[in-house]
Amino acid sequence: MSSTGQTADVSVKNSSPSAAASMVAAPPAAFEFLDLKAQFATIREEVINAVTAVMESQQFILGREVRLFEEEIGKAIGSRHAIGCASGSDALLLAMMALGIGPEDEVITTPFTFVATAGSIARLGAKPVFVDIAPDTFNIDPSRLEAALTARTKAILPVHLFGLPAAMDSILDLAKAKGMAVIEDAAQAIGASYSGRPVGTLGTFGCFSFFPSKNLGGAGDGGLITTDDPALAERLRLLRVHGSSSKYHHSILGTNSRLDALQAAVLRVKLRHLTEWTRARQHRAERYRRLFRESGLSEQMVVTPHAPRDSVHVYNQFSIRVRERDRLREYMRQHGIPTEIYYPVPLHLQPAFSYLGHKRGDFPQAELASLEVLALPVCPELKDSHQEDVVNTVAHFFRQRN
Repeated sequence: MSSTGQTADVSVKNSSPSAAASMVAAPPAAFEFLDLKAQFATIREEVINAVTAVMESQQFILGREVRLFEEEIGKAIGSRHAIGCASGSDALLLAMMALGIGPEDEVITTPFTFVATAGSIARLGAKPVFVDIAPDTFNIDPSRLEAALTARTKAILPVHLFGLPAAMDSILDLAKAKGMAVIEDAAQAIGASYSGRPVGTLGTFGCFSFFPSKNLGGAGDGGLITTDDPALAERLRLLRVHGSSSKYHHSILGTNSRLDALQAAVLRVKLRHLTEWTRARQHRAERYRRLFRESGLSEQMVVTPHAPRDSVHVYNQFSIRVRERDRLREYMRQHGIPTEIYYPVPLHLQPAFSYLGHKRGDFPQAELASLEVLALPVCPELKDSHQEDVVNTVAHFFRQRN
């Protein structure tokens, strides 16, 4: 345990602000924001055996491993059909291709997300239509959706950001009333649920990412689309292999977006541990909340993630809101505390989307969030002492400024 970690309870709970401000915070022992090496150490033999089996088979494209993974993860998510693909970005793209979305169409989504969400819409020639976020959840604000509808709106693409489901009841009710599809961007939210239903089973499609930093991460890129519609599932299976139902025969135009057998083998191993890892993340999140309460910092200084009662949050990120975010982050860097910012520039202000004609002030909640969010380490392998180091350093920053 680091020196800061050893004195965590004393410095956070019992010291007066003046005493805390006078303390010299010694740099804690270095640790990783996301420790994939520590995770791998716990499953090393399982992964090596699984990868070796694929290498010995020399069957790398789709095949048995992918089929078994699709069956296993479909059952885990609760979806009738699960179709593996090359990435989470491609999952979004393929879902929209299956719906025939293209030029002149519009898809409503959030400006506060990773670029792939809106980028996948734009790649098909369709128009991303942004709707501002709710400040407490960081997710799309359903009360603003109807005002964004036009005759060209073909789908709503909510994002379950940081592992917290979007407010899906309102989204689904509106989509049903208007005859539109709902595509869930669940890239960060595998294992999360809304009103007792797993994300990825609520809309027309669920889209997942297996990028290594995700709660279920592969040894490279990978993605998945879920649906309960058998006709759409079959169309997705065609689209991911150039629209081919048999070799060199193409019934529709698709693309090359296959989940390879090596990734499927690694993911099958990791899937067996996902529930345990999710619980560990949730435990870390609750411990952060307790430590921040005990620190004496007001909610005006540090706002911890919202956790609605109707949702199960899986904490791909534990993103706090703080004023002076950039100064705090630099202070934490100087004291050996890793952090990340998701996302520093909302999509409507990105040069890639300048053609949409948006300006600063169009989506004020997304813009404010981009200035205030700071993600703290929350991986299952994080140590108690590391969490204490994090909270102590945040507390020391604010107290020495008062």
